[in-house]
Amino acid sequence: MKEGWEIKKLGEVCKFVRGPFGGSLKKECFVENGYAVYEQQHAIYNQFEEIRYFIDEKKFDEMKRFELLSGDLIMSCSGTMGKVAIVPNGIQKGIINQALLKLTPKNNLIIRFLRYWMSSEDFQISISLHSQGAAIKNVASVQVLKTISLPCPELSEQKRIVQILDETFEKIDTLKANAERNLQNAKELFQSALTDELKLKEGWEVKKLKEIGNAQTGTTPKTVDKENFGDFIPFIKPADIDITGNGAIRYDHDGLSEKGLRTGRKMVTGSILMVCIGATIGKVGFVDRDVSCNQQINSLTVKEGFSTKFIYYALSTKAFFDQVLHNAAQATLPIINKGKWETLTISFPKSIKVQQSIVDHLDALSAHCKELEANYQKTIAQCDEMKKAVLGKAFRGEL
Repeated sequence: MKEGWEIKKLGEVCKFVRGPFGGSLKKECFVENGYAVYEQQHAIYNQFEEIRYFIDEKKFDEMKRFELLSGDLIMSCSGTMGKVAIVPNGIQKGIINQALLKLTPKNNLIIRFLRYWMSSEDFQISISLHSQGAAIKNVASVQVLKTISLPCPELSEQKRIVQILDETFEKIDTLKANAERNLQNAKELFQSALTDELKLKEGWEVKKLKEIGNAQTGTTPKTVDKENFGDFIPFIKPADIDITGNGAIRYDHDGLSEKGLRTGRKMVTGSILMVCIGATIGKVGFVDRDVSCNQQINSLTVKEGFSTKFIYYALSTKAFFDQVLHNAAQATLPIINKGKWETLTISFPKSIKVQQSIVDHLDALSAHCKELEANYQKTIAQCDEMKKAVLGKAFRGEL
């Protein structure tokens, strides 16, 4: 700690207001328009324009204590904990909900200094150590948070540190934004090439999946019978598909026993798997060993005369994904059953040599794009680490 700095408790330098109890903001309280209800997303994403919930004037007056004002700082308190944002000028009049904490610095603390400190690893570790809950972590009580210590130099020193951090973070953010843009470009490059290589060409055929191979839907044995599960054969779930962006499958978890497979279905080596329900519908991969799958997955085992990898790439195109969504039943989540899925079509050259030539080209391009993506992801991670390192120096008095 730098000479001349003081250590103070957070409760000494800030006023705290934790959001109201959840029962105070029931569903029936919300109206179509009115006073804003600010949520965790506003702290997490540092945005105050998109509002999902509103209350009327009577409810707002009742909950006036929780009003959010420009110059306040809000922090997320549940699940994604410790994300902070400064409330800008001109926000829509409103209150915080139960998952937010509002802090208002006193005269001896600059709010931007506070925000940087609350973004530092020291503070994040402190709130993690004081968090509660098993499945979903929650920030401890306000009384506990008030006891957390922070370095508190003179106002002139706070201003100097904030200026250095502003300038440094601007440079890091520019570097990170460029890397994120390049990462997206690399992904789009491959998808563009995939579309171009696999669009219908003169001399190509168009067939339904059921004409190209054997389609199946996975099934889950009774989970109450523990003897159904073991290590006889891998049991694949949606989260196990396409774990690298190249169609790879994760096999390293509990599978089925011989007994379990008798009430399940086997997809043989080389089968192509596609998620057929939910948020990741259309995610596709292929297996290098015999597996079984749950009922959220459709599989295709291609016939002779087709390159499995070519069919995998065809099922990975945006054109095929659009077919999946167009033919999916739209209930709570989109779902496409095997009967509908196997009638979807792809185009292909008759010659398996031509199919393989296209596969070779796409494999090489995919490897190149993945290398680029890995480099950009490394840069993004390095930017985050640089921010951590700079914040650590700042609050040790080393800037």
